[in-house]
Amino acid sequence: MSEKIMWLYHGSDVIVKKPRIIESNRLLDFGTGFYTTTNKNQAIRWSQKVMARNNSESSYLSVYKFQAEKEIKIKKFEKPDKEWLDFITANRNGTYMEEEYDIIWGPVADDNVYLTVKLFETGVLSKEEALKRLKVEKLFDQVLFHSEKALKCCEFYNFEIIGGDVFE
Repeated sequence: MSEKIMWLYHGSDVIVKKPRIIESNRLLDFGTGFYTTTNKNQAIRWSQKVMARNNSESSYLSVYKFQAEKEIKIKKFEKPDKEWLDFITANRNGTYMEEEYDIIWGPVADDNVYLTVKLFETGVLSKEEALKRLKVEKLFDQVLFHSEKALKCCEFYNFEIIGGDVFE
């Protein structure tokens, strides 16, 4: 992981100036923490989903400057491969008990990908078939801050008001 500055985005129905590690009420791809992405449009779409789910009036895009420090332990998945599929499946099942990371970075299981992963988890698809289907999907990334140490590398920069209209 290089130490250059990157821009990360978080979409929500609130402005998040001080990110924090959040224990979710559901099991997520990379576990608990603060989720961001390098894809601005993806974060905007997520803000619209959160606004609709919470019946909120507005949605926002929070923007962060990110620069990793050498002592930050990062796990990066380059593509949805066997290791990624095993990792997210274990997290979603609440069975991941291996090495802890400060930041986890990799493909996000969007709606299309989620269905493939769910079919794999329930035994409808074999691992090989699931991976074959995942190869044809255009996946965006997610960057999870999993520790307080990692959050110190994530500096709030500004926010944009997305509004109340659904983003297509």
